Amino acid sequence: MSTEPWGGPADEDLRASVAQLLAAAQDGVVGIVEAGHPVLRRPAQPYAGQLGDLLAPLLTVMRATMRAAPGVGLAAPQIGLSLAIAVLEDPGLPAGMEESADERERTALAPRVLVNPSYERVGDDDRSFYEGCLSVPGYQGVVRRPRSVRLRGQDERGHEFDEILTGWPARIVQHETDHLAGVLYVDSVETRSLTTNATYARAWAHEATPRSAARVLGFALED
Repeated sequence: MSTEPWGGPADEDLRASVAQLLAAAQDGVVGIVEAGHPVLRRPAQPYAGQLGDLLAPLLTVMRATMRAAPGVGLAAPQIGLSLAIAVLEDPGLPAGMEESADERERTALAPRVLVNPSYERVGDDDRSFYEGCLSVPGYQGVVRRPRSVRLRGQDERGHEFDEILTGWPARIVQHETDHLAGVLYVDSVETRSLTTNATYARAWAHEATPRSAARVLGFALED
């Protein structure tokens, strides 16, 4: 069985697990595991072609699951697979929220796949914004992250990439790549900022940068 472009051997046990997962999909969507599941706390194994022809249908299911949630990224551990693969897609904020989008530097992110990604910060600028996670449902919290990162890895065809991302796309790739290292956003969240989605929508969503939340709830921003 060809495993190009990676060239590594197939892993029949892993293929069987993925085939079982795909067979269990409902309308092309599978369940998302939540915080407390061990798979979310283990570094994912690098992808080297172990799935062969099952990679494409797995990516299709991951995209459908991400969109149905809805979310802007999904890592394989979030559906129970310890593989260094993630899918991303962000259409951006809806019309009428241009000011918030500008402050967050939230530009649309076309659908893409990250395989074996890693990142490193670029520059000294940090930004603090609320973010959430499909594996920590119902909550959001403020996380300080580098504004720009250098992202390296491969796409679904095995082609290498090495690029600089800034703003919200950089935040998305940091969040999803962290998943592949066994890290959740709550590990670095401003604890006093944690809020339910309903409270966030009612009290804090009016500001892109959470200055009011920082003042009222008592946590520091980088600026």
